[in-house]
Amino acid sequence: MRRDYFTLDVRNVDWVEEDGSAEKPTVLIDFEGPSSTLRERLTGTSDELLDAAETDVAYRLQGEVDDPDTTGVVSVTNRITGDFVLELNEDADDVLKFIRAAREYGKASGDSDGRYHVEISINGEDLVAYDKSTFLVYNSDGHLLRQHSLIPSGVEL
Repeated sequence: MRRDYFTLDVRNVDWVEEDGSAEKPTVLIDFEGPSSTLRERLTGTSDELLDAAETDVAYRLQGEVDDPDTTGVVSVTNRITGDFVLELNEDADDVLKFIRAAREYGKASGDSDGRYHVEISINGEDLVAYDKSTFLVYNSDGHLLRQHSLIPSGVEL
């Protein structure tokens, strides 16, 4: 699937910088391509759509984390098979801002169901929604950047 088939919209992240009330950060991903392709990738071995526990979300930087012009690739993978479900390009500053908001939301809310929410749709039609607690960030060499990642306490990687 082409990365330009996806659009990404982020909500509930500005409250952190504005000292507002904590709101669960949400990412909306819409796929505007052949629906059977994404639906197939989001289907597990039991022919059911993958649930939150069967997916991982990560970000792979394509430059230095401190460079304001750095971009990278957001990916959702099938945790069981390791296969990519989807990938899309995003600016590092935007992704790191989202992760900071999710971290602060977790601290403020004590929400045990997840620190952020992901909704994936096909041509505007909702397909799956996940509450997630982990969002891993890797540098361009593939090394985990723990200080920039969202990793729940007690999780060993």
